[in-house]
Amino acid sequence: MKYLYNILLWISEKFLLLFGNFFGSKVQYFKTGQKQIFKKLKTCLNPNQKTIWFHVSSLGEYEQALPVIEKIKSQYVDYQILLTFFSPSGYEVKKDKTPADCVSYLPIDTRQNVKKFLDLVQPDVVFFVKYDLWPNYLHELKKRQITTYLISGLFTKNHPFFKAYSPWLKNALKAFNRFFVQDDNSQKVLNQQGFKQVTITGDTRFDRVFQIAQTAPSYDFIKNFKQNNILLIAGSTWPKDEDLLTRYINSSPENLKVIIAPHEIHDKHISEIEKKLHVHAIRYSDIHKDTDLSKHKVLILNTIGLLNKIYVDADIVYIGNGFGKSIHNIQEPAVFGVPIITGPHIDKFKEAVDLKIAGGLITINNFAELKAALDRLIQKPYLRKQKAGITKTYALQNVGATDKIMKHIRL
Repeated sequence: MKYLYNILLWISEKFLLLFGNFFGSKVQYFKTGQKQIFKKLKTCLNPNQKTIWFHVSSLGEYEQALPVIEKIKSQYVDYQILLTFFSPSGYEVKKDKTPADCVSYLPIDTRQNVKKFLDLVQPDVVFFVKYDLWPNYLHELKKRQITTYLISGLFTKNHPFFKAYSPWLKNALKAFNRFFVQDDNSQKVLNQQGFKQVTITGDTRFDRVFQIAQTAPSYDFIKNFKQNNILLIAGSTWPKDEDLLTRYINSSPENLKVIIAPHEIHDKHISEIEKKLHVHAIRYSDIHKDTDLSKHKVLILNTIGLLNKIYVDADIVYIGNGFGKSIHNIQEPAVFGVPIITGPHIDKFKEAVDLKIAGGLITINNFAELKAALDRLIQKPYLRKQKAGITKTYALQNVGATDKIMKHIRL
């Protein structure tokens, strides 16, 4: 497995560098970023200062890392912080908007890249977040005896690092001095695999969304749009979600207003949503100070950075991509106390499963189920209030993971 992994990774890197320009913009960003990594690190890292390195995959994992980064930065002012991303969708959005002293792509996990990266960075402490675990990095960190932590980890018995055919992958996990995991099951699985240095802390992302909730403003344009109506906010929607939602909206009650925040906000996709709607809709980018938003049934949020702040005004939330492989963030609306609807594929997401069991989240498989769920929530205020209480209670019970982690960190 070790040799096959390294050969495939080497081929993938060469292919990317040679042919990356023939693919989409994200691949092109990734290629360009990979070529500039070491040059950037030399300019933004101070070789005379101690370094703490955080690695995240993309935006979701960044939000999990952020509360810990902020705590580390405030308590250990003599250290500089390096933050690396694997995904262009994370790096390109956050490269100039983080508390870190240096932000970079992570070099592809070839043995040559790993040694060159660690020789240059010389990290004193390393934090990986959730699941973006790269075996060559982990093996080399272990070899160099560099203190390494995993935060907000999630493990199941089917985790790829525990497959019988690859003890090399399992051995890579020995790099971690401590696993900070989200739940009891993760601790149990790790213990069964021989890892005893495990602490259950919960998900640090709840700390992040709680921070946002404490300072979230109430925007005038939302008030003007909502008026005295019920507001449904559909966050991070994909085409399957939009097919169902637009069908419902076109015949929905008069007292329902809807904000759609699509996952893709380019003009072509927004136009496709508008074509499906038979009601008055307006784009966020078309709002002016004299716009009468009360005349519009639907507001399409074709911008980035507002969604997690406007849930405060929602009465019902629909979270997108539940028909795909990865639903989007449900902690954000939960902390504001709001009933949540999403598609059926939630099994990989502990917080979604927990909330469904508790009764704060509803999963739907088709239009009929979506209509039934929305009709009930719109017609029965007591039901909305009940489910909102469940989601907020759950979110507040899960705040505090960052403080639990910091009790174990000694630099």
